[in-house]
Amino acid sequence: MEPKRRAAKISIERFGKIIHLLRKRGPIPMATLKNELEISEASVKRDIEFLKNRFGCPIEWSATERGRGYVIRDDLAEGGRFELPGIWFSSAEILALLTMLHLLEGIQPGLLDDDVAPLRDRLRAMLTQGAVASPHIEERVKLIHFAPRAIEPEHFRRVAGAVLEGKRVALTYWNRDKQELTERVVSPQQMVHYRENWLLDAWCHQRNALRTFALEAIREITVLPTAAERVSRKDLRVHFESGYGIFAGPAKHRARIKFTAKRAQWVASERWHPDQTSVTTSDGDYILEIPYSNDQELLMDLLRHCPEVEVLDPPELREHLHAALCVAAEKNRPLTDH
Repeated sequence: MEPKRRAAKISIERFGKIIHLLRKRGPIPMATLKNELEISEASVKRDIEFLKNRFGCPIEWSATERGRGYVIRDDLAEGGRFELPGIWFSSAEILALLTMLHLLEGIQPGLLDDDVAPLRDRLRAMLTQGAVASPHIEERVKLIHFAPRAIEPEHFRRVAGAVLEGKRVALTYWNRDKQELTERVVSPQQMVHYRENWLLDAWCHQRNALRTFALEAIREITVLPTAAERVSRKDLRVHFESGYGIFAGPAKHRARIKFTAKRAQWVASERWHPDQTSVTTSDGDYILEIPYSNDQELLMDLLRHCPEVEVLDPPELREHLHAALCVAAEKNRPLTDH
């Protein structure tokens, strides 16, 4: 254990002992506390100030018939009795948590305000009452989003609650392909944040199969009292992670894609699929192999790398990319002067 961590642990144990002594034998004079804790008077005072300022412990010096010394005024504590928090954080850990909360808020602004704001305020208070000043995390960590689709905050909360509590939900869902509203009863399995948007992987009781639902396409949602039907983690991984991107199902094809040496400076550091393989050629080109079941999303990703990319295999993927480029070129011919 590192020296700082060891010292922090000893202090935490000492705080508990101080609370125990004051509650059991108070009032306790300084001399007794020094002897019981085997520390200096300055350390005792520092610990007491830390307990008062950081945790709101109602410790006071008191002169009563029982004696003169330090006591805990439980009548001044919230709830009628002071208790040390069950979880302890160092200043570095509090900063890390505040950063995580800021990142979480940045994923979907406003969705978790009611739930996260009290925790964030408490952490900031703990930090500022300690030895470290609280920085404005939002001024130090910046998230830049691109085209996230808006969802109803209440829909998010209900879906999240159903996932965590293991409850079925009834959905009124907008099917974009068929351009119609559908009614579904589903057993939520997991929420997925994918490319700036929230998705729900669930067992659909109408289709008797796993399906993915976009949260922004949910029009109405009711959490049902019925327990959700559970799908094993192994089956979820096989179904949702075998193909490429959001398209589920077993991978039927394997693509071989070559990026130029110029583009390889970025692509070589990217993870396109858990089962990808790659090699860098002698001239610096980067050849990536990935499995896929449906090429729709893969084509979109390849198009954004054109003209620095070439599909080597399979032929049908190369043909689809060529066709998409031809259509795009036709639609974007230079405008003629009139």
